Amino acid sequence: MTAPHAIEIILTRPATDCELRRARRVVALASNTDQSRLLALQRAKTPGRALRALRHRLDAVLPIDVLTSHYPDRYGCVLLNFTLSHTARTALRQAAAACGQRPRDFLRKSVTNAVARHEEERACHLTAQLEALLVQHSPEELLLCAASTLLSHHNRPGGKPSATPS
Repeated sequence: MTAPHAIEIILTRPATDCELRRARRVVALASNTDQSRLLALQRAKTPGRALRALRHRLDAVLPIDVLTSHYPDRYGCVLLNFTLSHTARTALRQAAAACGQRPRDFLRKSVTNAVARHEEERACHLTAQLEALLVQHSPEELLLCAASTLLSHHNRPGGKPSATPS
């Protein structure tokens, strides 16, 4: 049984109007304002098959960088579909072999570790900024300001300033 899968298409550059018209003849697309990210539905048995099918249909029409499943799977993972140059594939195979892993497992672990490092770096940066603020402000002041800012941000559609005060 096939089901529709939401696929995000990230382009290497914004698509031209001509490229978008040709792509829309192949599949229905929604685009962001600068036409560098698109969204499509692709019917397939699995998200992986949907990514491969959409890549096959659009590769010659659009400057595709990465395709991703728009929604995480039951394990919280988002699937990526991208092409590697011959040099990159060779380097990946060699690095995986040196670790005694399959290239796909090595790449999955490397990407997962990189994302975890990035999140840790962001958390450390935020902590450092908060500690710098605590030099000049009390914890109560910071908490009140953060709560006020978050609540006003939450009440604005799309995070944009509202025309009327809350």
